[in-house]
Amino acid sequence: MALKITLKANERLIVGGAVITNGNNRSDLIIENSVPVLREKEIMRDEDAETPCRRIYFVIQLMYVDGNRLEEHCRTYWELVKDLVHAAPSLIGLIDQISDDILKCRHYQALKKAKKLIEIEREVIENVRNKAAGNLQDGTQNYGIRP
Repeated sequence: MALKITLKANERLIVGGAVITNGNNRSDLIIENSVPVLREKEIMRDEDAETPCRRIYFVIQLMYVDGNRLEEHCRTYWELVKDLVHAAPSLIGLIDQISDDILKCRHYQALKKAKKLIEIEREVIENVRNKAAGNLQDGTQNYGIRP
Protein backbone atom coordinates (compact mmCIF):
# COMPACT_ATOMS: atom_id res chain seq x y z
CA MET A 1 0.00 0.00 0.00
CA ALA A 2 1.36 3.42 -0.95
CA LEU A 3 2.08 6.15 1.60
CA LYS A 4 0.91 9.66 0.69
CA ILE A 5 2.69 12.53 2.43
CA THR A 6 1.72 16.16 2.01
CA LEU A 7 4.70 18.42 2.55
CA LYS A 8 4.60 22.05 3.58
CA ALA A 9 6.79 24.52 1.73
CA ASN A 10 10.47 23.94 2.59
CA GLU A 11 9.63 20.96 4.84
CA ARG A 12 12.31 18.30 5.14
CA LEU A 13 11.98 14.55 5.47
CA ILE A 14 14.13 11.48 5.37
CA VAL A 15 13.24 8.79 2.86
CA GLY A 16 15.37 5.66 2.93
CA GLY A 17 18.30 7.52 4.47
CA ALA A 18 18.19 10.43 2.02
CA VAL A 19 17.35 13.90 3.36
CA ILE A 20 14.85 15.59 1.05
CA THR A 21 13.75 19.24 1.23
CA ASN A 22 10.52 20.33 -0.40
CA GLY A 23 10.53 23.44 -2.60
CA ASN A 24 8.67 26.68 -2.01
CA ASN A 25 5.19 25.21 -2.54
CA ARG A 26 3.14 22.59 -0.77
CA SER A 27 3.36 19.24 -2.52
CA ASP A 28 2.32 15.62 -2.25
CA LEU A 29 4.67 12.66 -2.33
CA ILE A 30 3.53 9.11 -2.85
CA ILE A 31 5.94 6.45 -1.68
CA GLU A 32 5.04 3.19 -3.33
CA ASN A 33 7.34 0.74 -1.61
CA SER A 34 8.40 -0.02 1.95
CA VAL A 35 11.19 2.35 2.97
CA PRO A 36 12.03 4.26 6.17
CA VAL A 37 10.31 7.66 6.18
CA LEU A 38 10.61 10.38 8.83
CA ARG A 39 8.96 13.78 8.62
CA GLU A 40 10.82 16.86 9.82
CA LYS A 41 8.90 16.96 13.12
CA GLU A 42 10.09 13.40 13.86
CA ILE A 43 13.74 13.99 13.01
CA MET A 44 16.14 14.64 15.88
CA ARG A 45 19.50 16.19 15.13
CA ASP A 46 22.62 14.85 16.84
CA GLU A 47 23.14 18.08 18.78
CA ASP A 48 19.59 17.85 20.18
CA ALA A 49 20.22 14.42 21.71
CA GLU A 50 21.42 15.96 24.97
CA THR A 51 19.57 13.91 27.59
CA PRO A 52 19.48 10.14 28.22
CA CYS A 53 16.00 9.63 26.73
CA ARG A 54 16.71 11.89 23.77
CA ARG A 55 19.91 9.90 23.07
CA ILE A 56 17.82 6.70 23.07
CA TYR A 57 15.37 8.26 20.59
CA PHE A 58 18.26 9.41 18.40
CA VAL A 59 19.91 5.99 18.25
CA ILE A 60 16.57 4.34 17.41
CA GLN A 61 16.19 6.91 14.64
CA LEU A 62 19.60 5.84 13.34
CA MET A 63 18.54 2.18 13.45
CA TYR A 64 15.52 3.11 11.35
CA VAL A 65 17.25 5.16 8.65
CA ASP A 66 20.80 3.79 8.69
CA GLY A 67 20.42 0.04 8.32
CA ASN A 68 24.01 -0.33 7.13
CA ARG A 69 25.23 0.30 10.69
CA LEU A 70 22.37 -1.43 12.52
CA GLU A 71 24.63 -3.61 14.66
CA GLU A 72 26.60 -0.60 15.91
CA HIS A 73 23.40 1.35 16.67
CA CYS A 74 21.94 -1.64 18.52
CA ARG A 75 25.03 -1.90 20.73
CA THR A 76 24.73 1.79 21.57
CA TYR A 77 21.01 1.38 22.29
CA TRP A 78 21.56 -1.47 24.77
CA GLU A 79 24.28 0.51 26.58
CA LEU A 80 22.04 3.58 26.87
CA VAL A 81 19.07 1.51 28.03
CA LYS A 82 21.14 -0.28 30.66
CA ASP A 83 22.24 3.05 32.12
CA LEU A 84 18.71 4.51 32.01
CA VAL A 85 17.08 1.52 33.71
CA HIS A 86 19.77 1.61 36.37
CA ALA A 87 19.04 5.29 37.02
CA ALA A 88 15.24 5.07 36.64
CA PRO A 89 13.94 1.52 37.23
CA SER A 90 10.34 2.74 36.97
CA LEU A 91 10.83 3.07 33.19
CA ILE A 92 11.51 -0.62 32.65
CA GLY A 93 7.98 -1.36 31.40
CA LEU A 94 8.19 1.20 28.62
CA ILE A 95 11.80 0.25 27.87
CA ASP A 96 10.69 -3.39 27.53
CA GLN A 97 8.04 -2.38 24.98
CA ILE A 98 10.56 -0.33 22.99
CA SER A 99 13.13 -3.13 23.13
CA ASP A 100 10.54 -5.64 21.93
CA ASP A 101 9.84 -3.45 18.91
CA ILE A 102 13.57 -3.17 18.21
CA LEU A 103 14.08 -6.92 18.45
CA LYS A 104 11.21 -7.36 15.96
CA CYS A 105 12.71 -4.67 13.64
CA ARG A 106 9.74 -2.37 14.20
CA HIS A 107 11.92 0.71 14.53
CA TYR A 108 9.24 3.27 13.67
CA GLN A 109 6.96 1.89 16.40
CA ALA A 110 9.93 2.00 18.80
CA LEU A 111 10.47 5.66 17.88
CA LYS A 112 6.86 6.51 18.71
CA LYS A 113 7.23 4.86 22.12
CA ALA A 114 10.57 6.60 22.68
CA LYS A 115 8.70 9.92 22.32
CA LYS A 116 6.84 8.90 25.49
CA LEU A 117 10.20 8.41 27.23
CA ILE A 118 11.22 11.93 26.25
CA GLU A 119 7.93 13.32 27.55
CA ILE A 120 8.35 11.53 30.90
CA GLU A 121 11.90 12.82 31.15
CA ARG A 122 10.77 16.37 30.33
CA GLU A 123 8.09 16.22 33.05
CA VAL A 124 10.60 14.95 35.63
CA ILE A 125 13.10 17.69 34.77
CA GLU A 126 10.35 20.32 34.87
CA ASN A 127 9.15 19.09 38.28
CA VAL A 128 12.68 19.18 39.67
CA ARG A 129 13.20 22.71 38.33
CA ASN A 130 9.89 23.90 39.77
CA LYS A 131 10.68 22.37 43.14
CA ALA A 132 14.14 23.94 43.15
CA ALA A 133 12.70 27.31 42.14
CA GLY A 134 10.13 27.02 44.95
CA ASN A 135 12.86 26.32 47.49
CA LEU A 136 14.81 29.34 46.29
CA GLN A 137 11.74 31.57 46.50
CA ASP A 138 10.87 30.65 50.07
CA GLY A 139 14.52 30.80 51.18
CA THR A 140 14.73 27.16 52.21
CA GLN A 141 17.16 24.57 51.01
CA ASN A 142 16.57 20.89 51.45
CA TYR A 143 19.69 18.77 51.66
CA GLY A 144 17.79 15.68 52.68
CA ILE A 145 18.04 16.62 56.35
CA ARG A 146 14.82 16.88 58.29
CA PRO A 147 14.51 19.53 60.99
